[in-house]
Amino acid sequence: MWWVGRRRVIRLKEKQQKNVTFLRYSVLLFILSVFSIFQFGIEQVSFAAPSETMTFQNQSEIGLPIIDKSEINTITSHESLPTSAFPMKKVSGSDLSNIHVIPGGQSIGVKLSTRGVLVVGHHLVNGDKGMSSPGEEAKINVGDVILKINGDSVKEMGDIKSYVEKAGQGHNKIDLTIKRGEETIKTSLIPVLDEKENEYKIGLYIRDSAAGIGTMTFYEPESKKYGALGHIISDMDTKKPIEINNGTIVNSSVTSIEKGNNGIPGEKQAKFSIDEDRIGTITKNTPYGIFGTLKGKIKNDKFNKPLPVALSHEVKEGPAKILTVVEDENIEEFDIEIVSSIPQKFPATKGMVIQITDPRLLKSTGGIVQGMSGSPIIQDGKVIGAVTHVFVNDPTSGYGVHIEWMLQDAGIAAKKPDKNAA
Repeated sequence: MWWVGRRRVIRLKEKQQKNVTFLRYSVLLFILSVFSIFQFGIEQVSFAAPSETMTFQNQSEIGLPIIDKSEINTITSHESLPTSAFPMKKVSGSDLSNIHVIPGGQSIGVKLSTRGVLVVGHHLVNGDKGMSSPGEEAKINVGDVILKINGDSVKEMGDIKSYVEKAGQGHNKIDLTIKRGEETIKTSLIPVLDEKENEYKIGLYIRDSAAGIGTMTFYEPESKKYGALGHIISDMDTKKPIEINNGTIVNSSVTSIEKGNNGIPGEKQAKFSIDEDRIGTITKNTPYGIFGTLKGKIKNDKFNKPLPVALSHEVKEGPAKILTVVEDENIEEFDIEIVSSIPQKFPATKGMVIQITDPRLLKSTGGIVQGMSGSPIIQDGKVIGAVTHVFVNDPTSGYGVHIEWMLQDAGIAAKKPDKNAA
């Protein structure tokens, strides 16, 4: 009896243990399932940045005539762009407690000159030995930046043409210094004579400048430092961030709005003069926007007083405002809703989900449109961030970035080292 009783107890315990184990696995699988769904849901969210992979002005096949930038005075912009998060430093509340900035909202034209010359594609040259691409054969990739030719620095496409012609006529190779990500690579190639066009070519499509529109977010009245766009400018073909040599922002005028629909983001159509109305320099292109110093006057008759800023943990779900331009150069205030906001200890590009609620803005734009990125978000009299993305399948909604990360990159808020920054 004792043995039978003991055996029953052991079986009972084994059964209970199996039940506990099964329960644990069930809970674990449930958690993993939820996590998987959550991750899948995030991955499936389609969005496009409301501006600025920006359309490059100059795209030329080597050997073809190169458009002189001075010949292009007025530009109509069509743009789209992604964004990404890079490691940065943590900022404390005390760094921002005394900071006041003047909110933007102005439509701005943006002109960038790249560092070196960007390779955006390959093409075949019809030479005496058939079709070939010397650049591709030299293992020059799309997204590479040509920094030097034969040891001489390259600043624009015009710098390359003379080297190609001279080397081709002498049947000599040219030595190239290439930047690929963080690597610096050296390679060489021999230009090929295109028999049809009677010009030497290297089989590469290149670009050296970009232009488009966006929105000013803020500027600090004493230092004149500013921040705009709220996200990085990437090349429209390579999808890689543009490394800038220098850049300029100018006043821009919105001429029309193409409304957004489900699956198709809308866009602002705007014009600006490259050679006139320059209002500032561009010195940085980061995941949190473009930054530099104002050199000229910036128009803002209605919102020209400094406002305090709010840290991410101070942002509340609920009503807020954005400042943006939908016609000419008139800055207007529109109602939005902060659907959710994440208190961030470390920088991240998507800190808020916002929704346009203002009937006037919905009527004129359909929601968030390309060219609106950088529009400042104001809540309870404080600048809290900027519009950065639109959800393609719901143009009334999108992402915003918290203002503190833009202030860091603008050089207004100090960056402090933190070993745990991710």
